[in-house]
Amino acid sequence: MADDPTRAYFAGSDRDRAVFEAGIKLGSIAHQYVGTPLTEATAPSLERAIEAATRVQPLVERVRVRINRERMQIRGPFKYGVLTEDLLDVEVAVRVEAARAVGVLRYVPELDYPLMYLKDVE
Repeated sequence: MADDPTRAYFAGSDRDRAVFEAGIKLGSIAHQYVGTPLTEATAPSLERAIEAATRVQPLVERVRVRINRERMQIRGPFKYGVLTEDLLDVEVAVRVEAARAVGVLRYVPELDYPLMYLKDVE
């Protein structure tokens, strides 16, 4: 983002900001889309919609969203489920000047927890 009008509001380095922004993107994905109705047929379009919505946010360089179909629980007479955090496998890369942060949201079976973590900082 060549001319960032918000730059003056942020303390720390470009690296700090990139890490902060990666966390914000992951948090927004988890909290905006959890509960969305889905089926195996609609999962691909939901993945693309989440990616597209995330890409328009400032500083996003790349985003990839996958929904784990094996963990989906389709049930009831209408045969659909809802998106839960443990179904999400997300990777988002954010760039601030020369700094780049890659954050991940994915279910970690050995923790039995959908973990958000920093994968890489350059």
